[in-house]
Amino acid sequence: MSTIEPNVGQPEPRWLDEAEDRAWRGYLRMRTLLHAQILRDLAREAALSGPDYDVLSHVSEAPGRRSRLGELAERMAWSRSRLSHHLTRMERRGLVTREDCPADGRGAFVVLTDAGFRVIQAAAPGHVASVRHHFIDLLSTEQLDALTGITDTVVGHLAQDQPS
Repeated sequence: MSTIEPNVGQPEPRWLDEAEDRAWRGYLRMRTLLHAQILRDLAREAALSGPDYDVLSHVSEAPGRRSRLGELAERMAWSRSRLSHHLTRMERRGLVTREDCPADGRGAFVVLTDAGFRVIQAAAPGHVASVRHHFIDLLSTEQLDALTGITDTVVGHLAQDQPS
């Protein structure tokens, strides 16, 4: 049996220093705890999952409360298949429907039903209150400005690496 030697022919890794490690691990812990709390609040207050809320909010903000399935999948960073399965469950609950796209025989629109619109209208105030309580209102204006700069930088970098 052979053993694989790590880093053979590779440059030495640039290990994180103490401050970088603290920032990285702190970010990971914050993301995990914050996301879990927001999802718990959403489930308790509105009986919605995070993905339900994401779909409803994206489609409700689109012109005519309709969005191309592929564009919605891209915005949510989901595969079309994953989104399609989730939409099937939401259709059964009467929150969305799908319509064929006349300009593209293979394309489809996700359309928010009146019931889906009422659900997102009822859920949004509690959701934003949770986001404010557990995140936004804890930060100063300077911290929010810094966070915006950080997220713009990282998202811009990652968006460049996405396949077209």
